[in-house]
Amino acid sequence: MKLVRLYMRVLGALHREARLAWILAIANLALAAAQFAQPVLFGHVIDALTTVSSTSPDVWLPRFKILIGMWVGFGLFTIVCSTLVALYADRLAHQQRHCMLSDYFEHVLQLPLAFHGERHSGRLMKIMLQGTDGLWGLWVGFFRDHLAGFVSFFVLLPLSVFLNWRFALLLIVLCAIFAVLTVFVMRKTEELQSRVEEHYSELAERASDTLGNVALVHSFARADAEVKGLKHVIDKLLAAQIPVLSWWAVISVLTQASTTITVLAIIILGAWLNYQGLATVGEIVTFMAFAQMLIQRLQDAVSFTNRIFTEAPRLKEFFDIMDTIPGMRDRPNAIDPGRVRGSVEFKDVTFSYDGRRPAVVDVSFNAEPGQTVAMVGSTGAGKSTALALLHRAFDPQSGTILIDGINVRDMKVAALRRNIGVVFQEGLLFNRSISENLRIGKADATDAELREAATRAQAITFIDAAPDGFDGRVGERGRMLSGGERQRLSIARAFLKNPPILILDEATSALDAKTETALLSALDEVMKDRTTFVIAHRLSTIRKADKILMFEHGRIIEAGTFDELVAQNGAFAELARAQYLAPEATAAE
Repeated sequence: MKLVRLYMRVLGALHREARLAWILAIANLALAAAQFAQPVLFGHVIDALTTVSSTSPDVWLPRFKILIGMWVGFGLFTIVCSTLVALYADRLAHQQRHCMLSDYFEHVLQLPLAFHGERHSGRLMKIMLQGTDGLWGLWVGFFRDHLAGFVSFFVLLPLSVFLNWRFALLLIVLCAIFAVLTVFVMRKTEELQSRVEEHYSELAERASDTLGNVALVHSFARADAEVKGLKHVIDKLLAAQIPVLSWWAVISVLTQASTTITVLAIIILGAWLNYQGLATVGEIVTFMAFAQMLIQRLQDAVSFTNRIFTEAPRLKEFFDIMDTIPGMRDRPNAIDPGRVRGSVEFKDVTFSYDGRRPAVVDVSFNAEPGQTVAMVGSTGAGKSTALALLHRAFDPQSGTILIDGINVRDMKVAALRRNIGVVFQEGLLFNRSISENLRIGKADATDAELREAATRAQAITFIDAAPDGFDGRVGERGRMLSGGERQRLSIARAFLKNPPILILDEATSALDAKTETALLSALDEVMKDRTTFVIAHRLSTIRKADKILMFEHGRIIEAGTFDELVAQNGAFAELARAQYLAPEATAAE
């Protein structure tokens, strides 16, 4: 029943083209009916030919011509309709495959960061490609073979009973044996097939992980070890796959053997029935054709069962992802406030990633438009998490975050994020041209605007030095650039976006001292008249901040200006002496 429900969902995914799907389904029913007519007509032709020697041409010839004409008509109808069904079934399946692929891609991009943190990107890619391939194969198979096969069992067996119940009994026994064997093999291999898919996912994750860290592999001479690890996964995959293949091979062999056995049984039974006067030669021929048709349909059924059984774990993974509810969804009455002023207020905000250990606890503070708020503290103190809550990478379990007095949950997610620019500690870039990466900040930016942003971010020098300039590709994750170059492009991208709220998460950590000095003046300019949140440890970055928040274990334990906090001689003063004042004193000496 699990497979039946899964298969019905696969067919239900064709809802966008329901009209064409129903037309193809009805055409398949007509084709199935036409195919049954041919064996019956063939049997009548044989019976007509057996009377040639005992009757005059005036008796058998007119009937013979009618039968031949009907046979030709049904044959031509089958050929033409089969071609049209196959053609449009392929088109429908390909179109819907691409629609499902884009739907999956869009859906995954809307899922929260917590979801992506728990799942490897290689696995998500594998699920997308294999899932849509599986859907395509089952759709094409349904319209080409499966539906006609299903109809065959419901039409052929009752029709055979009507024509000659003795022959029909033989066919019914054959179907019952096949059904029992198929269910037996499915139960034997169900768990094994699930293991196979787990190994395939492990293979995709490992290969993606290794290719994504080629520099690490090379620097530690890990190529042989990584290949060996991949081969080990392949060995486990084959160990699980071969028993599954062996069981289905047994069914295939039995199917082939049944062809000979069934035809031979019909000949023997037919000879005896003909001798008893209970069957004509034409009926024997008809049932031989029925038997061959039935065996072909049984082979199709076994192939179909094998196909859906193999695809079931992949499709289940695919639909499980599609059923995952996005963490950040617009409320029914969510608003688009346009460009905000930039007033930010946290009220008793608490958040935990796992529901057990809080990452942010009862955080409350406010920032006015144009202010710069710095957040300091040890790694894991909750600084980045607090700002991630601001642009709704996550939602807090309790408390409220307001922008211009509006709860961020009452804003449309896209509208909220249009008002916030983030420069992450790691320069995140697509494997596209420099101009394409910059236009992520402003899709309609002119070439002049790109150049101005790059100049302000101290990036224009290395861009102009590159052979292709702004059209040069940066490589996967920007690997063709240095860390400092990637970060400068990230900052230029934020300049282009020109948001009223700016988040700098260790934005200058990858820059050398000289470049940082030049960039800080540009940052001072871009930070004017906008609310800026800075996470940094360098004195030069936070000393001018209007407010500094000292985080410890997810809580704000001190707040004030740099001089105020140093004068308090508390946790911040100790941190400042260790990380900031000591280097200054050394430089003064």
